[in-house]
Amino acid sequence: MNTKEIKAYGTESAEADLKQLQINRRVVLENDVEIDILYCGVCHSDLHFARNDWGMTQYPVVPGHEIVGKVAQIGEGVSKYKVGDIVAVGCLVDSCRTCQNCKDDLEQYCPEWVGTYGGYDKHLETNTHGGYSETIVVDESFVLKVPENLDLAGIAPVLCAGITTWSPLRHWNVGKDSKVAVVGLGGLGHMAIKLAVALGAHVTLFSRSTNKIEDAKALGAHDVIISTDQSQMEHVIGKFDVIIDTVPYEHDLNPYIGTLTTNGTLVIVGYLGPIDPMLVTVPMIMGRKSVAGSLIGGIAETQELLDFCGKHNITSDIEVIKIQDINTAYERMLKSDVKYRFVIDMKSLKDN
Repeated sequence: MNTKEIKAYGTESAEADLKQLQINRRVVLENDVEIDILYCGVCHSDLHFARNDWGMTQYPVVPGHEIVGKVAQIGEGVSKYKVGDIVAVGCLVDSCRTCQNCKDDLEQYCPEWVGTYGGYDKHLETNTHGGYSETIVVDESFVLKVPENLDLAGIAPVLCAGITTWSPLRHWNVGKDSKVAVVGLGGLGHMAIKLAVALGAHVTLFSRSTNKIEDAKALGAHDVIISTDQSQMEHVIGKFDVIIDTVPYEHDLNPYIGTLTTNGTLVIVGYLGPIDPMLVTVPMIMGRKSVAGSLIGGIAETQELLDFCGKHNITSDIEVIKIQDINTAYERMLKSDVKYRFVIDMKSLKDN
């Protein structure tokens, strides 16, 4: 297959910093869209994958799955997009398209889903590479339309942080008069607050720090509960219909379960791994309360989110950086030193 060499930023080992690399993109096929990347969000998953924290990375790896760009070229069979359109690509670039999950617009749960990076490119028979690059070539079925009124840099994190929180909000039918709590105020948490408020819910932030109160209120949260304050926690026993837990590290879920209503659900979206301490099942059984997990969203649901953001003028709170500053950004992310998401201005790579 014919390919084109382009500039990208990635790493060749878990211990190495990211640096400029040359990678190959396939030439545009019949149903492909070639996108000049304008902005790419920086996700915690990028860092974990680059450093092989999950033990499955194959190198070299080029991260980035929060991509906004302009259509540069289309295949002969493409009907949804034209050259010059502003479009987006999220965490998925392909799936089997025939399983029940794919038929139900749940491509994120397809056993053969293909990640934007670290997946298997069936055309090139190699790993997929993500958005820390000049261009990307994606089948039109996995390309998304971006509302014209939204800030392009600010919309990039919606492709991951936004859809990760939107999908459970929609699945658990959050709407007017729903009582929603969010655990953790970071890239995911700040989007959860914005989206739940826009859906009409009464939104509370659980935080360990009083320093987050002002920020949470500015984002639209109605209340803030300090989770280390026993009296505050007792005040919200049995209150919440849905809790979106965005914390990315191991933590105790038990204090939050008691704050669910009967039939309420705590949804884990931030942490992958074993739960310690173990769940105490008594409050779950006595109130038919659930602990669940949720992954991103399918293509249709992600487009629904982008349209919703366009209608309500919702974007992520971001700090724009150059690609040459990505290693520093990773270190700052580990310290939660960003409000609330880094976004790379990709012209810094093209101009380099």
